[in-house]
Amino acid sequence: IPVLNSYQEKFLHAGGTIVFTRDWHPANHSSFKEFGGLWPVHCVQNTKGARFHPDLRFPDTAILVSTATDPEKEAYSGFEGTRLAKVLKRLGVEAIFVGGLATDYCVKATALDGVKKGFTVYFLEDASRGVNVHPGDSQKAIEEMKAAGIRAITLDEI
Repeated sequence: IPVLNSYQEKFLHAGGTIVFTRDWHPANHSSFKEFGGLWPVHCVQNTKGARFHPDLRFPDTAILVSTATDPEKEAYSGFEGTRLAKVLKRLGVEAIFVGGLATDYCVKATALDGVKKGFTVYFLEDASRGVNVHPGDSQKAIEEMKAAGIRAITLDEI
C-alpha cells in the first residue's frame, strides 16, 4: 500500500490519471465455488470485503472501474466489459502503469489487455502481489507480461 501511494504521488505530480479497478461481484457470481467457480466468495458488492484497503489513498480525481459485475461472466481485466479503454484514449493516455492485486490474475490480465488496446504498458513490480494458487504462478505471470512487451519497473526507476 505505501508503494502504491508513492506511485500515485509521482503520477499526480506529473499530471497523470489515476484509475482504480475493483472486483465488484454480485453475491451470486459464477466465479464463486458455491456456483461452480474456482474462488471463495470475495469482493461482493457493497460489503466490507469489497472495500479498498483503508491506507490506500484515493484521490478525488481518480477514476473507479468496477469489473466482474455480471454474475455469469468472469472478468479479471480492468478492460473487460468496461469503457476503460475508451476513457483513457479520450484523455490522451498512451501509457499505463499497472500494479496491485493480484499479479497472476487481475494485474496480468489488465496489463495484457492494455497492450492489445494499443497502450504502452508498465508493470509495477514492487507494488503488486500474487495469489500463487500454484507455486510460481506470479513469476510465470511476470514472464508472460514481459514476453508481451510489458516492462517491469520499480518506484526507483520512475
